[in-house]
Amino acid sequence: MKQQAKGWLYLLPALIFLGVFMVYPLIDVLIYSLEEGYNFASQTRQGVGLGNYAYVLRDPYFISALKNTFVIVIITVPLSTSLALLISYFLSRITFLRQAFQTIYFLPYVTNTLAVGLVFMILFKKTAYTDGMVNVLLNFFGSPSIDFIEGPYAAKMFVMCFYTIWVVMPYKILILTSALASVNPVYYKAARVDGTSSLRIFTRITLPCISPMIFYLVITGFIGAFKAYSDEVALFGTDLNAAGMNTIVGYVYDMLYGEGGGYPSYAAAAALILFAIVFTITCINLLVSNNKAGIGGAA
Repeated sequence: MKQQAKGWLYLLPALIFLGVFMVYPLIDVLIYSLEEGYNFASQTRQGVGLGNYAYVLRDPYFISALKNTFVIVIITVPLSTSLALLISYFLSRITFLRQAFQTIYFLPYVTNTLAVGLVFMILFKKTAYTDGMVNVLLNFFGSPSIDFIEGPYAAKMFVMCFYTIWVVMPYKILILTSALASVNPVYYKAARVDGTSSLRIFTRITLPCISPMIFYLVITGFIGAFKAYSDEVALFGTDLNAAGMNTIVGYVYDMLYGEGGGYPSYAAAAALILFAIVFTITCINLLVSNNKAGIGGAA
């Protein structure tokens, strides 16, 4: 009993921190989301109910932000994880200048997001003086210029996904390179003695051994992609609704601080909808990863 009390005493600072900075704000946001017709200046409300959720789910700006967020998530998470795995695999197989290549691949992660966004704007944005370096390359190969920043939705989404993958991939490469280095080399030696092909070694030994790390990156990738906002601002400016590239987090910010903002109840409702989506997808990913682990263990 004394040991148990001592354990809770050690946990007390962390529990207080979580309660003050996570549990209380979540409860406060829930209360805000249920207060209909809330007036921030007078601290009054017209009633309590689900009207704020109904308004947000019917708001075309929120629907557009929801669509953009899902497109970014569906495209960038699988692609960035797959590319990072491929690059990490080949990095683990070379010895000459391996550390130099790892440093080069990690540089985008330690570079300021807005700085990287500015570089991408220079590469893709059409101006009165130039069509951008990417359009110069397209023209060289006989393709017409494309306005990637202010043009068609597909072009803007391409740049957005490309930028997101570029920003998140270095961290995934670092994690997967470390995971590949931790695989017991005895497994590889035994497989080579049996004459196993490289592809079969990768699918039967490498992937199962690093699968927990892959699922970790997928789960954190989903969470990070759903919280996307600064990347869009770096490319398309602060008026994301005008650009048609807003996200759910951007919608929440606009409801609080944008030109048409001052609606904390709508912002709280949108934030909780985002929380529900992320929580659901995270639970699904955890169930899938546990099932895969169970199957792998049984095999």
